[in-house]
Amino acid sequence: MLDYSYLVLHLPRGTSRDAARRILTEHAEYGDWELDRLRLYPDGRRDIRLRRKIIRVTRTM
Repeated sequence: MLDYSYLVLHLPRGTSRDAARRILTEHAEYGDWELDRLRLYPDGRRDIRLRRKIIRVTRTM
């Protein structure tokens, strides 16, 4: 069974599409986050939920 860690970002309505893309790209490249859900509201604000796998180390001996 996979376990995930979640990160929620709230971007205000003045954030451009290019700036939002840069923010998500940095999280994906440097933090190993992947997009789980993006919600775009009619007023322009965005709620973004990112996730990454939690790797559990098991004992072999």
